Amino acid sequence: MSAVRGRSGVRPVTGRVLRTRSGSLSLRLHARSLAVGTLLALVTCVLGLFCLTTGSYSASSRDVVATLFGGGPAGLGFIVNELRLPRLLVAMMVGTALGLGGAMFQSISRNPLGSPDVVGFTTGSATGALVVILLLGGGLRGVAAGSVVGGLLTAGLVYGLAFRRGVQGFRLILTGIGTTAMLAAFNSYLLTRATLNDAQTAQLWLTGSLNGRRWDHVVPLALALLLLVPVALSLGRRMSLLEMGDDTARARGVPAEPTRLALLVTSVALTAVATAAAGPIAFVALAAPQLARRLTGSPGAGLVPAALMGALLLTAADLATQRALAPTQLPVGIGTAALGGLYLAWLLGREWRRR
Repeated sequence: MSAVRGRSGVRPVTGRVLRTRSGSLSLRLHARSLAVGTLLALVTCVLGLFCLTTGSYSASSRDVVATLFGGGPAGLGFIVNELRLPRLLVAMMVGTALGLGGAMFQSISRNPLGSPDVVGFTTGSATGALVVILLLGGGLRGVAAGSVVGGLLTAGLVYGLAFRRGVQGFRLILTGIGTTAMLAAFNSYLLTRATLNDAQTAQLWLTGSLNGRRWDHVVPLALALLLLVPVALSLGRRMSLLEMGDDTARARGVPAEPTRLALLVTSVALTAVATAAAGPIAFVALAAPQLARRLTGSPGAGLVPAALMGALLLTAADLATQRALAPTQLPVGIGTAALGGLYLAWLLGREWRRR
């Protein structure tokens, strides 16, 4: 049995460990985490199926399933396969990326308030996208590339400013908050200098929206996640050791600072590709890991439950914003910001009372 050091001392890490005969590969199975992950996946699938049935053209679940397998009523195929299904897949994948990236960053910072959208990485991605939209006149691919580059450059800046014989969580968060303020001011300046049409386009993108998402949004996002998710999961064991403390991690053969940097880069890359696909979606990366941790009762950051929780949260938020003022569809970023603001206020009050 191993242990993770938390605020209340050392807490045991339970679960069954599966190893290969050579011992080169091992996997810890936590029964409660497995059950919660399975439940989250099932609820997300059920909710996703419901999303495919609702809208201006209603359909039964049976017809939707038949349409997905090549049958179904005439005319429903275009609505489901070309309009609703790509939007649903983007919502699930963006939520997965944000939940996974948020869990990794909260593990790095060792702070429940640590989140890529709080410390400026999402704002940096938005800056890169705005530069492409307002200054370079780029299209979809250009905006996506600008978002990724902006997020990575912001992460490099925050990491460099926070580095002093290593990076501590509180320095990383404070530096990121200051960087967020400066980037937000720069983004506002870009909007004031833009033409009316360009400013409207940019502001809609900044809100965070899944409206109009098609297969040309799904494919690049899926390819990016196929690359980044295995990298994130492979870093999970090192991340767990790093949570025990740098000295413990080094004693077990894990270089602390290079591992922290690899986790940071992967977290930022996940956040950046999610932002490139749907704009800056607020608070999912903050709330999903914490909710998943409370459900699983795990002392460490559970990457898979956090990813599944992120997919569920964004799918549910998108459904709510679609149906709240139907037939008018609100950007999903409005829904996540409203709910996330309440969650952040509760979390801040809880942390204040604990301290």
